[in-house]
Amino acid sequence: MTTHTRKSSSNSVRSLERGLEILRAFRPGTDLLGNGELAEKTGLSKSTVSRLTQTLVQSGFLYKDEQAKAYRLAAPVLSLSHTIKTSSPILQVAQPLMVALSEKLQLNIGLAVADSCEMVYLEAVRYNKKTALRNIVMGHRVPMELTSLGRAWLAANKPEIREKTLEELKVHRSKDWGKISSEINQAILETLEKKYCSTAWLPEVVAISTPIEINNHPIYVLNMSRTTKEDLNSFARNHSKELLNLAKEIKTKVSNLNQ
Repeated sequence: MTTHTRKSSSNSVRSLERGLEILRAFRPGTDLLGNGELAEKTGLSKSTVSRLTQTLVQSGFLYKDEQAKAYRLAAPVLSLSHTIKTSSPILQVAQPLMVALSEKLQLNIGLAVADSCEMVYLEAVRYNKKTALRNIVMGHRVPMELTSLGRAWLAANKPEIREKTLEELKVHRSKDWGKISSEINQAILETLEKKYCSTAWLPEVVAISTPIEINNHPIYVLNMSRTTKEDLNSFARNHSKELLNLAKEIKTKVSNLNQ
């Protein structure tokens, strides 16, 4: 599937943007990608991809497998991820609070931000009755248009940003956009009214999400989910208060760090 390529702004360096799209094309489970595959995923020409991959190899962000004539991500990319994990103020504040509440309520709690037309988990605590709590899926991507995470993010954004993003999503989901668009609009109204929205986009998985807006930070979205046969509305009624209280606590503590 072609990734969502961002439109260049007048102040940006186009080659840098394209190089970042090459890195963004690598997803979990993908070890090697050749120039042809990268061109297909990014929408860039093969000649452009060839120049960019050569530069990324020289700078150390890609490693070239000569035998396979393909590329894999190199260690500096992982180092950047580790830097976010260990130095982000919101993660330092949110992670212990998320773990404690996940254990208490026996459900999953995640924190995400938007990247193009997807939501990316900064942290996720997955509760499992059979094992200890595990922090997993940091960096995992989910569709913005289908999830409560993405719909809450859309609700919290400025109208012009929301409309621009919806136009990009419409291109990606053209076949079933009518139904999805209606669901997104309902979720936006729900978020504006209740400060959270709910959805069940995977079988027997219910989720509720609320945006966290902090000065000089991107819009974060906090969610709770559980694999259950419980009705979505019942799950929302039972856990929305805890979700909103946790979001408020995270926002307050991070805001105090900036003072």
